[in-house]
Order: sequence, then structure tokens, then C-alpha cells
Amino acid sequence: MDYKNTLHMPKTDFEMRGNLVKKEPKIQKRWQDIDLYGKMLEKRKDAQPFVLHDGPPYANGDIHLGHALNKILKDVINRSKYMAGYKVPYIPGWDTHGLPIETAVTKAGYDRKKMGIAEFRKICHDYALEQVARQKAGFLALGSIGDYDHPYITLQKEFEAKQIEVFGKMALDGLIYKGLKPVYWSPSSETALAEAEVEYKDMKTPTIYVKFKVKDGKGLLDDDTYFVIWTTTPWTIPANQGISLNPRMTYAVVDTDKGKLVMLEMLVDQLCNDFGCERYEIIKTFKGQEAEYITYKHPLYANDPSHVNSEGIVMLADYVTEDAGTGCVHTASGFGADDFYTVHSRYKMDVLNNVDDQGRLTEEAGEFLAGQSVWDANKTVTVKLDELGVLLKLAWLTHSYPHDWRTKQPIIYRATTQWFCSIDKIRDQLLKEIDNVEWIPSWGQQRMHNMIADRDDWCISRQRAWGVPIPIIYAEDDTPLMEKEIFDHVAKLVAQYGSNVWFERDVKDLLPDGYTSEHSPNGKFHKEMDTMDVWFDSGSSHTGAMMARGLGYPADLYFEGSDQYRGWFNSSLIVGTAVHGHSPYKQALSHGFVMDEKGVKMSKSQWNAVAPGQITKKYGADVLRLWAASVDYQADVSMGNKIMKQMANQYRKIRNTLRFCMANLDNQTFMKENCLPFGELAPLNQYILVRLKQTIDDVELAYKEYRFADAVSALTNLMTNELSAYYMDYTKDILYCDETDSRDRREVQTVLYTATEVLAKLWTPVLPHTMEEVNDYMKWNDVSIQLEDFPTLTLDFDQDALLKDMDVLFELRKKVLKALEDARHEDMIGKGLEAQLILHLDDETKGVLNRIVPNPAQWFIVSKVTFADAGDEVVVAKADGHVCPRCWNVTEADHEDGLCDRCHAVMSK
Repeated sequence: MDYKNTLHMPKTDFEMRGNLVKKEPKIQKRWQDIDLYGKMLEKRKDAQPFVLHDGPPYANGDIHLGHALNKILKDVINRSKYMAGYKVPYIPGWDTHGLPIETAVTKAGYDRKKMGIAEFRKICHDYALEQVARQKAGFLALGSIGDYDHPYITLQKEFEAKQIEVFGKMALDGLIYKGLKPVYWSPSSETALAEAEVEYKDMKTPTIYVKFKVKDGKGLLDDDTYFVIWTTTPWTIPANQGISLNPRMTYAVVDTDKGKLVMLEMLVDQLCNDFGCERYEIIKTFKGQEAEYITYKHPLYANDPSHVNSEGIVMLADYVTEDAGTGCVHTASGFGADDFYTVHSRYKMDVLNNVDDQGRLTEEAGEFLAGQSVWDANKTVTVKLDELGVLLKLAWLTHSYPHDWRTKQPIIYRATTQWFCSIDKIRDQLLKEIDNVEWIPSWGQQRMHNMIADRDDWCISRQRAWGVPIPIIYAEDDTPLMEKEIFDHVAKLVAQYGSNVWFERDVKDLLPDGYTSEHSPNGKFHKEMDTMDVWFDSGSSHTGAMMARGLGYPADLYFEGSDQYRGWFNSSLIVGTAVHGHSPYKQALSHGFVMDEKGVKMSKSQWNAVAPGQITKKYGADVLRLWAASVDYQADVSMGNKIMKQMANQYRKIRNTLRFCMANLDNQTFMKENCLPFGELAPLNQYILVRLKQTIDDVELAYKEYRFADAVSALTNLMTNELSAYYMDYTKDILYCDETDSRDRREVQTVLYTATEVLAKLWTPVLPHTMEEVNDYMKWNDVSIQLEDFPTLTLDFDQDALLKDMDVLFELRKKVLKALEDARHEDMIGKGLEAQLILHLDDETKGVLNRIVPNPAQWFIVSKVTFADAGDEVVVAKADGHVCPRCWNVTEADHEDGLCDRCHAVMSK
């Protein structure tokens, strides 16, 4: 007789293959059709809210893996917080102003310099919304849940109006001012940049040593003496206005075959050797402070006394050190913060800026330089100095140099008139607020502290067309009119018409009706044409989106990439603290960058970037989500084909473990009402329930603390070690071969049903599509498993005593498995069911085994177990008898067809 059909083999319509690529879009559409997000909010309408405020990605191009990592983990956080009982409103946002969109529109054939600004801005507006739609589709394809039908977008007129209000409050509080300062300037973008828009890359630059001849030595130096300066920016030499010395350091006049040279005494030997001096001798020393106001001739303009900087003066500055150069520092007020302070603030000289917006030298630098870019001027200036006989040395230096993070081109430091947000006035408050935030990882606190402690005032003006205008109207005498009445009126106009109203209307139409000012006796006004830094846009989103949409202040969490310590975390902290008195976030969590499998950062320029869409079309979103939740996201993470194959394999194991559980529930006819009371189960079955409860606690805590990899690890370890490799292995004999409704079988099914529910709900934040599919079969929730809470297990038995007993049994099981493996290697047995165990046990182990394990042979997956004298030994022998044709156990029973006692009893009914 063929007994195969008498076995209760696994049966379920839940497919072994995920087919996620086909199923996920249908599940996502179902979520949208039933308004899952709305149902989640409605169910939790009276619950405590948890607000993760979305840092807006820039709306330009399709999403990349960095976006995917961020959005997936945000979704894991939101879903897990919801299942933990919170109300979780989530409003996705987009950052839409600024240069990248201007550049894209310009490349499409629109020239903002030839068309009206308002018309150009409308094209930028429409282009930005197209990008938002593309990225929105990309995020939804990842399974992200939120108010995607009503996102916040920084170009929305209501958002812009709130931004104007924020600017106005900061201005009225004295935190906004206009000033002349050196700022990061991008010639390639023709605008000032904020620190967050600067990245550093290695760059090879010329370094030169130049001698400047003394004109009036003030009785200290002869006029045939030269100060020796060193610079890595030869293009700034034409703007030289001073040479700075450290007042307390000792300088030497060195007689050499290259002239009498002034340098730091401690550097004489090193420098003279570098210059190739055949002879040198110190003939005089002096302190830096003695040389103040000595004048010298500018080497490029010495023969043109009428030139604006034909001569310079020696200045004193404490920042001069012996670390690099000569101790005589070339000082050009237009191109450095220290230079600016020394020349302009301390020595009260005019600022000299001879470079235009495009980074080209002006006529002021001389005909031989006019029109050249600063990078070309490096060579021109160096050659000219050599011709004049004042170049002592030229070398090349590869060093970290600032670049425009959008154009990837080098930038310069350039003194221009800009609008600034004062950091000095609120620095202490900002530092205090940093200490009040919980930073994850913890090093984020020190990182942010250092950034705020060291940063200059924030340059918030940009010389761009596409942005929120700086709402400043000037009087006839150029006084900026910073009045509440004006700010409020402009905000109302922007709320009604959008920020384009600033560029479409005449200045008088932007002022309140009947407005007059003592600074404009003739009633004439003009308006600022610069726009705000986009970091001011997103940095005010806590007000323009979070508070405006009723989510309160502060947010529970900000979560972005680690580059946002100098970006969104930074600007939001400044604006939030300035306007509302404290930080806009209680917690700040960061993640690293996505690298390829070789550890190289993914980027389009490196040709190693993989689009999330490529991955989801091949593996499905849940496999990508499993990767995001499995990696140590707080550091840089790796991605590639090999890694995704590993993730796909791990996903299959998860799915098949759940499928085994479901398939042994009699095709989903064994449901919750069929489960037996936990307190009445056998200890071996209760043990799995204890492990499930422990996993619930571990996973919930891991989700709470944003330790997603630990949650994944706890779940996979339970499924792999406790369930697949242990419990499911030995209980197959019960599930397949016992009577359908035997007590043992119903107990195991009770455990498998409970395990399915616990695992599915704990996996839901990470694998929402798959667990939705599981719920379709298991029917825990008629609408969606996403509306469920985390599972709970109430166990009314002594869990600690059971765990202690199981430790003893697993120690014994380990010895048995090793003995069986040895027997296989010796060809004594093949399968475990061919074996008989003779156990020599101590009294404690034997007592626990007899008390906990009713059928030791079944538990060890052998055919027979006997006990011998006390001891500590496991003996394996070949089991006597024949193989039962139904369950494959070796038996000595003498029933029809050689059935064992158990199978005979089953078949007799």
C-alpha cells in the first residue's frame, strides 16, 4: 500500500516564490484605494502622537539608493511606532528652489538673462513639480506610507508665506543683517554659498614664495630688504594690501645671495635651503611688533604709484604661526576671513575685491590679468613674478580644497555684500539646545557642538532667480526697511499669489497702502533681488510644514544622512531656536552613505550608482527593505549584486519558514479558536512560546531604539535556529504522521499558529507587502495587517524554570548530535532514524529528560532511546528492526505492512 496519501503533508496556497515584482504594486494600490494612511490615523486619533518630520529631498531627478535607504528606514520607524500604539502623522516633503533646477531649466533652452525673471521662475516651478511627481512614484514603490496626496513642498505659496514670516521675526529680533564679508563664492554658479553647500576634494595648486621690497623701513629695515611671503593662491597677489607678522615672534634679516630676506628666525635654515641659497647669514633679529606700519612696494605695481595698492603695510596678527610658510603672511582683505578682519576691521583700510562674479580678474588687477579666471591667473601671476625677479620658489601642493557641491567646481573666498543670519547672538542658546537633544549616534552631539561653536554668521542671500525672495525693501537712501508692517504685508501677498508676486509687481505694490518712510521723502523705494539660501527654506520647514499642518513643535525625531549635521539639522536648529526658543527636534538620528561592494561611494559620476527601481524590478521592494533594515545604517553601508543576492536568499528563508508554519495549519483551517490554552501545553511546546515572547520584547525594544539590524537578527535567529533547525525538524513526525486531531498535533499547531502571528506582526514594519499577503490567508485583520498592534503573549507558567530545564536538555542534545555525526562518518548509520541511542546520564539530566520530553526518540529524531548506567556518555548503535513504510522510523513491531505501533493505530481508525 502507498501510505503517502495517508500523511498530513503541508498544504497552503501561500506561494513558495514571492513574485514580489508582480504582487507589490497591487498591494500598494490596495493601500491607496482603501486610504490606509487615513485609516491608521483614524484608529489612533486619540493616541499619543509620534512625529518624524521629513527632511525634504531635493526635487531633481529620480531617487537614488541614498533616498531609498532614508525613506525605507523612515517607513520602518513610522510603522513600528504605529504598531507600538502611537498616532503617526507623516507628511513627506520636497525641497524645490535653488541652482540645480535653474541649471536643468537653462539646459532645456531657457535663458533667465534673456527672459523676464518671473517667466523663468514659472518654468522652474513647473519643472520642480514634475520632479516631485517622479520622486513620489519612486517612494511609493518602496512601500512608504504617509500623506503623499498632501505633501509639503517648499514652492507652495503657504509654505513660502510662513518662511517670509520666519525671516521677518528673525529680522525684527536683530538676527538678520546686511554686511560686507568674505564668503564662499562659486564662480561656476555665480552665487554665494553656505557651509552646507561646500564639499572638499583634493586639488593640485601652485605654491609660491615671493619677495616684497621694503619701501620705508621706519628705521628698522633698509630699503634693500625683502619680506618673503608664501601663498597657495597666486591669483590673490594682485589684491595684496598687507603682510602680517606675529607680534611676539622673532624675525630675522638674512643676508643671502638672493638679497636680504626677512623670515621667522626659527625657519631660516629650512627656507634658505628650500630657496637654494648658496650662502646665508643672519645679520639682524627683531620682534614682529617692531615692524608694524613698515611699508613695502607691491612687486606687480611698484612702477605705477597711482595704482590702488602700489604699496602695502606690515600688520600684526596673532593667527600667524610657524606651521607653514615664512611667518610673513600675504594679506588680501577681499579673499579671506582673517585677512578681512586684519585689513578692514583692525587697520581700517578699504576692502579690495578685484574678482567679478564669474571668478575673473577685473581691470583693477591690470591689463595683463583682466578677464582671466582666477585659475588661469595663477599661472599668469607666477610667470610675471618670475620675470620681475621676485619669485624665490614655485612648487605644487595637493591638498583638500573647497568645491561647489552642485557643480563640483572649485570655489573661492570672496568679500561681497550679502545678507547674514547672526550666529553670535544666539550661539550660547544653540549650544545649550544641542545638549538637550538626544543624538543617535551619540557622537552627533559633539559634532554638532563643534560646528555651531566654530561657524561664522550664516550667509543666507543667493544671487539666483529661483528661490524665495529676501523680503527687503530699501528706501531712497538705501536703508533696508525692516518693519513688521512690511513683512506682514509681503507674507499676505505671498500666501495669496506665491513668491512670484515679488518679481511681478512694482515695489510700491509690495508695500502696505499709504506706506511712507522718513528715509524716502520723495516716496521712492527699490527692492532686494537676491533670494534666500535653500537651507533657509528647508530649515524653516518645522514652521512652514510641521506647525502649519497641526503637528506641533518640536518633532520627536529628525532622521537624515550624516551630511545633514552641517545641512538640515544645522539650519533647522538655528531657525527653530531663533524663532521658537528651542530645538525643533527632540532626537536627531543619522545614517551613513551608500557605497558599492568595493567601498566606493555610489554616485552617477562614478558610474557605480544603482537605481532603486532597478532593484525593486528584479527582487521586489521587500528585499530592498530587508537590506536597509539589516545593515549597520549609522555607518556607511554597502550595496551590490552579491549583497542583493544574499538578501534575496535571506528573504526566501523568512518566507519559507512562515510558509511551513501556515502549511501545517491544515490549509488555514486551524485558526485562533482552535488553539489550546498555553498553560496546558507540553513543556517542549511552551518553550517555543517563551522564545516567541522573548523575541517580542527584544524586537519591540530594538525598533524603539532604532536598532533595526538587531530586530532583523533577533527574528531571523529565532526562525533559523529555534524554528527551522530545531522545532520544525522534530515536530514534522507529529504533524505528518499523527492523527489529524491528536493532542500532540494540536499542541504543535497551536505553537505554529502563534509563531506565524507573532512573526508576521513583528516583520510588518520591515516587510509590509509580504506580511500583508500572509494576513490575506490568516485573516487577523479584515482590512490590513498594517492596522494591527505589536503582538502580546501572556504565559501563565514558570518560564524561568522551563528555560533552566531546556538549557540542560540542549546541552544533552548537542552531545547527541555530535555522536550521531561521528556515527555517520564511521558509516555506522545514514539517516538519524537508523540509529538507536544508549544514554549514560547523571541523575539531574535524566530526571529533566524524563520530565520534559515524553518521547526522547522523537525529540532526538532517532528510532529508539534506552538508558544505561549513570554517567556522561552517548552511545550510538544501529537500530534493530525494519523501517515503517509510513513514518520511516525503524521498528520491531509486527503489524500489517510492517507499520510501527503509532502508524498502525492511526491507520486502524
